[in-house]
Amino acid sequence: MQHVTLTTNQRILGCLQGIATGDAIGKQTEGLSPEQLSRWYPHGISGFEGRPDTVIPRYVGNAKREWRIGETTDDTERTLAVARAIVVDRQIAHAGIGREMLACTKCIHPGLRSLWEFHQAADPMRVATGHDGCGAAIRVSPVGIVVVSSSMEELVIAAREASISTHGGSLAIAAAAATAAAVSAAIDAASPLHILEHAEGAATMAEGKWPGKSGAAFAKAIRCVFDDLRSLPMLDAADISVRCFPNQPLTIVPLALALATLMQSAEDAILLAANIGGDSDSVASIAGGILGARHPSTVNQQWCEVVARVNNLDLAAVGNQLAPFRHGAS
Repeated sequence: MQHVTLTTNQRILGCLQGIATGDAIGKQTEGLSPEQLSRWYPHGISGFEGRPDTVIPRYVGNAKREWRIGETTDDTERTLAVARAIVVDRQIAHAGIGREMLACTKCIHPGLRSLWEFHQAADPMRVATGHDGCGAAIRVSPVGIVVVSSSMEELVIAAREASISTHGGSLAIAAAAATAAAVSAAIDAASPLHILEHAEGAATMAEGKWPGKSGAAFAKAIRCVFDDLRSLPMLDAADISVRCFPNQPLTIVPLALALATLMQSAEDAILLAANIGGDSDSVASIAGGILGARHPSTVNQQWCEVVARVNNLDLAAVGNQLAPFRHGAS
């Protein structure tokens, strides 16, 4: 682990690299149950399983998309859309974010209703009134990158702005607020416990401002999952999949936040998430982003090179564009 002072730019780049590599590694097992994961990957996931830029074996012939090894998903695509909107508009506003997201092309099909409805409406001003999935949380990191962690209310309001084009449910907004707050605290070099508490506080504030039917369910889930995993003698994919399999709103982001604050390596957290299955790309992306901000050197640079090449990404340029907004962000 680093024993040197890291710059804000280094932490921002580590965050973006953790997001993208977590997304691409995790995509290999997304949607798989533990049993299915064992059949497709009997030796587990230890990185990119196959030659980069070739089709992931289980997606060969897939009618929606033949996802490639090393390819990032809509998670990264829409994270970069949020970043573009911030840079172009010099503010965090849902209309600008909606405008940039309308240019996205991945995962637009009736099976993913939140994105499908948004693209069918084709209105950057649209405000969703439902949807509680984690689609907002997985793209919200640029908000945490530009808004300092001491500005809690600003973080929460900005997280909602980044959410409501597609996700207006209370749980979705709370998940986005928690993720943005955790990213911001990580960039500010906060301790793991402070990062978790900051995420809890943001979720509590969001659920108070835009309440759902379940009260402060999301904030409680963050602490519950963290405490449960902290009690384990070691973090093991099989144990975690039994305790909090990431297949619904109250486990996906809470699991990512727990891994991001209980572990010390972005690479290790990404691999653990990938070997759990379920919504593995979301968990790996969020945990990887937070740990990338905490410990940039723990992001696997070989993975970064693959992701940059397969997706034609320049994350350093994106980070350099976002960094000046961190002080006095609006």
